[in-house]
Amino acid sequence: MLQKVKSLPAANELIAKLKNIHGDLMFFQSGGCCDGSAPMCYPLGEFKLGQNDVHLGDIEGCPFYIAYDQYEYWKHTQLIIDVVKGRGAGFSLEAPEGMRFLTRSRVFSVDELKQL
Repeated sequence: MLQKVKSLPAANELIAKLKNIHGDLMFFQSGGCCDGSAPMCYPLGEFKLGQNDVHLGDIEGCPFYIAYDQYEYWKHTQLIIDVVKGRGAGFSLEAPEGMRFLTRSRVFSVDELKQL
């Protein structure tokens, strides 16, 4: 099944660790319109969603949202959530772990876009 958002194994490991510490989580793709942007991770319900925010899917059981205007930039791509060493900006839960989530992307093929 085609996914608009998926996570890589290293991200899955960090998500599991953060779930053990904080309970259920949610993600919001914040800022940026290209590879290298940072999704923010929050305790589930701690980030107020707007009526135009788009639910792309779930990663490791955690809902993943993006603002509608950003979705318009990225609607032709699959977001691939990875993790790298370093501290990101903001209040994302992974910051104290010395890691940060990172969004990579790939463009959907014409056939994949038809499926969506």
